[in-house]
Amino acid sequence: MVFMGDRATLLETGRFVQRHARNAADEIIEAVPAVDAVVVDSTPRAGAVPDAGPDTEAETEAETEGRHRRAAERGDTDAMSALGALLLRRGDLDGAEPFLRAATAEGDRAAANNLGVLLHQRGYPDEAAGWWRVAAVAGSAPAAHALGRHHRERGDEPAAEYWLRQAAEQGHALGAYALADLLEHRSDVGAERWLRAAAEQGHREAAYRLALALERRATETLRGPHAYGPPAAAGRAGHAYDTAGRLRAADPARAGEEQPPAPAPPRTGETGGAGPLAEAEQWFRQAAARGHRRAALHLGAILEQRGELKEAGRWYLSSAKEGEAKAACALGFLLRDAGDEESAAVWWLRAAQDGDGNAANALGALHAARGEQQTAERWYRAAMDAGDVNGAYNLGLLCAAQDRLPQAEQWYRRAAYAGHREAANALAVLLLQAGDADGAEPWFSKAAEAGSVDAAFNLGIIHAGRDEDRSALAWYERAAAAGHTEAALQVGIAALRDGDEQTAERHLRCAAGGGSAEAAFRLATLLDARRPEPGPVVLGAPVDQKTECEEWYERAAQQGHRRAQVRVGMLAAGRGDLTGAARWYREAAEAGSRNGAFNLGLLLAREGSEREAALWWTRAARAGHGRAALRLALLAARRGELSEGRKWCARAVELGPAEVAERAARLSEALHQELTA
Repeated sequence: MVFMGDRATLLETGRFVQRHARNAADEIIEAVPAVDAVVVDSTPRAGAVPDAGPDTEAETEAETEGRHRRAAERGDTDAMSALGALLLRRGDLDGAEPFLRAATAEGDRAAANNLGVLLHQRGYPDEAAGWWRVAAVAGSAPAAHALGRHHRERGDEPAAEYWLRQAAEQGHALGAYALADLLEHRSDVGAERWLRAAAEQGHREAAYRLALALERRATETLRGPHAYGPPAAAGRAGHAYDTAGRLRAADPARAGEEQPPAPAPPRTGETGGAGPLAEAEQWFRQAAARGHRRAALHLGAILEQRGELKEAGRWYLSSAKEGEAKAACALGFLLRDAGDEESAAVWWLRAAQDGDGNAANALGALHAARGEQQTAERWYRAAMDAGDVNGAYNLGLLCAAQDRLPQAEQWYRRAAYAGHREAANALAVLLLQAGDADGAEPWFSKAAEAGSVDAAFNLGIIHAGRDEDRSALAWYERAAAAGHTEAALQVGIAALRDGDEQTAERHLRCAAGGGSAEAAFRLATLLDARRPEPGPVVLGAPVDQKTECEEWYERAAQQGHRRAQVRVGMLAAGRGDLTGAARWYREAAEAGSRNGAFNLGLLLAREGSEREAALWWTRAARAGHGRAALRLALLAARRGELSEGRKWCARAVELGPAEVAERAARLSEALHQELTA
């Protein structure tokens, strides 16, 4: 018995990004026009400095400075304020301070604000706050913003909110953003209003955070209040019961598949929150266009989910060039999917070197696929060192593939203790295969409770093995509800056993649609039993089209299901399609079906190929087919091979069924009389 998940690979290393927490270091330092001056938020806590640029395009900065200096020496307050701002912007604090103080003494509020900036840069925050208060009271929005930031840093949130609100209500973008940040910290619903106000004025971090808020709200609306986690992936191939009732193993060809990507958000106009999602996309786009690398990353993910890969790649590239490791990783996946594995590796390498564990895992998988096990192991370790628990899980997979089971158990256990559900499932499989059922079951339970569909299915197997049918069915139903193909098959079989055809059909359709040949065959059998008996064949009447049950038989037959192949052959023969019937009988017979071999023999005998027919009947009879043995006995009797005929009669009597055994016994007696006559 092979349990689900022991050869799965690279789970949860997909290319789709997670939400990022706000990083204050990425806030934009930008110029903002104000009533009194053009100001710059020059430090995280600073106020603003007026823009003392040239009055004309032809005028140089030196000429501007000279003009302001001459006017200042004549006592012009505006010139003193502008000159002080110009020197402050340049970093000449000693030169700026006398002019700013002089202008402040004349009541210039821009100078008072910028004097606060200067004093703050010198390390006198309290004195700076005093001048910001003077300017703020006089109506300076930049000073109110700086004063609000000052109070927030000291823990005085009421004063901070008051001054930040003063700045925000005057249309100051940085003030609106800082107020939104304060309100969001307190979970105040008014935060979004001020984020929007700042974003509308071009504040890119505000646009980014507003987009995140809109996206989060729309997603919660779409998924409902009790939804959690992404939609479950379709179940992998697993065990099913063959015609003899034995467990068969999972399909090893499915090992190595990745989790499916998250579903794309609905477009504008669809129900369930498309409006906020579309608006979120627009704000991401605005922030990205202004150089916000994380907004570009989110925008790329949205476009990729929607299938607009070319534009998604452009935004990923823009973000990656700005140093966003996750964007470089996502770009690598896009390139890999486009067939450019070498370019993908370049971007994964860049992201991995910047500490992206997902990219390191992708590089590990790339090298593992090439057979470069040592290099793969090195990258998986790098992913683990970067804090990505998938690194430990993938190391376990790598060791298990090399039959280094103690090391595999070590890595699975490490990942499982860190909360990796598929690692917990793989660890349980490993323990169970080693005979430690008591140690395996708790890990299966932990993985299943964490959402592992394979683990839920495996628990069903364990309970079924103990004849705990009710518990087994409960776990199978849980896995089937999450899309597990073979679990749906088991639920369908149980429903058939209980006589609940409606439930059985529903689950068998799910399993058959998921690729289970056994489910397709059982569904076809169920539908076949409901078909009315065909009427008499009318010469010249059109041939009936294939029924749904025949289509399901064919789907199972095409996947190598022997009983389905025989049934498709019988249906084809019933329509008069002897060529098609012979083809399906032969496929089944060559795969070991005794019914296929017997029916193929009948067709060949009807066409006059009695010698070849005898070969297939012999194969069927040796495999336990009584009717084939009787046919061989009759064939031998016609040829006068009486001893050979009696031998096959004895075999037919032994194999049955009763009708065949009775005929074979009479034929054997007749052959005996002829032999002794």
